[in-house]
Amino acid sequence: MKVGFVLPQTASDGDGGTWREIAALARQAESGGADSLWLCDHFLFRGADGSETGYHEPWTLLSALAAVTTRVELGTLVLATTFRHPGLLAKMAATANEIATGRLILGLGCGWHEPEYTAFGYPFDHRVGRFEEAVRATVPLLRGERVSFQGRWSRLEDAVILPPPRAPAPAVMIAANGERMQRITARFADSWQTAWFGHPDERFSARRAQLNAACAAEGRDPRTLAVTAGVMVGRPGEPAPADGRRVVCDASAIAAALGAWAAAGADHVQLGIPEKTPRTYEILLEGVRRFRGERRRSPDDRERAGSGPGGAAPGSPGAARPG
Repeated sequence: MKVGFVLPQTASDGDGGTWREIAALARQAESGGADSLWLCDHFLFRGADGSETGYHEPWTLLSALAAVTTRVELGTLVLATTFRHPGLLAKMAATANEIATGRLILGLGCGWHEPEYTAFGYPFDHRVGRFEEAVRATVPLLRGERVSFQGRWSRLEDAVILPPPRAPAPAVMIAANGERMQRITARFADSWQTAWFGHPDERFSARRAQLNAACAAEGRDPRTLAVTAGVMVGRPGEPAPADGRRVVCDASAIAAALGAWAAAGADHVQLGIPEKTPRTYEILLEGVRRFRGERRRSPDDRERAGSGPGGAAPGSPGAARPG
């Protein structure tokens, strides 16, 4: 199972969310054994109490990270497709993946925080319909195809990405909980993402069962769709919450939680933490090291490592990706 870390992007993250801090934490995570690094896609979060939190733009950061890292996968958690035209999104993803030498995971979603849409003039209606159109256009463009597409909200006419995108195309990860979004995931994605959890619980089990049903409806073997879960870790010294939706910020507790997620069938988890500092990253890294040292690889793990999620054929949705 791969383990990724969510990077800081706001002034309230760690030591202030500056580029120097972000780059240093990325290098620490990469050298310490993390498999992937993740960035969110928001203009701002505006609370009901009037509080505001702003975020650095993820594509700009991701391209910079691609140039200062060498091994870790780099992913978006997740891009709101409404913020960018499908053609522009595909062009940006192809370029970022070139800088990253094939390490990009293109995480996509339909967005959820209406105040930022209102503030910056983006439509908030028909989010799933707009999302489906964006995915239908973006995925084939990234695979090097020419696309002519007339949708309700977007249009492409003989569009093509040049220079041609690096092959294989970036892995597409879709965040989906509702039935319609899960059907889109089953149709187009390499991996499914759901969040946020502490340990695997009944919410995860229910969503996984819904996803299996969506795969059946789309005629897809669910074993060809990798499972990705966002796991939230508390602040250092913070007690375990009664609802179990955060993991205690302790290396042993993190190792145990990772073991539970591996047993639940997760292929990749993203660890989020409110306090993103070198100290907390080292706790996370120690937890990852303990998880890897304490858990022996099962035959299923060895099979997955050799053939990708579910043994998918190269070039098919869900096929193994380099990195």
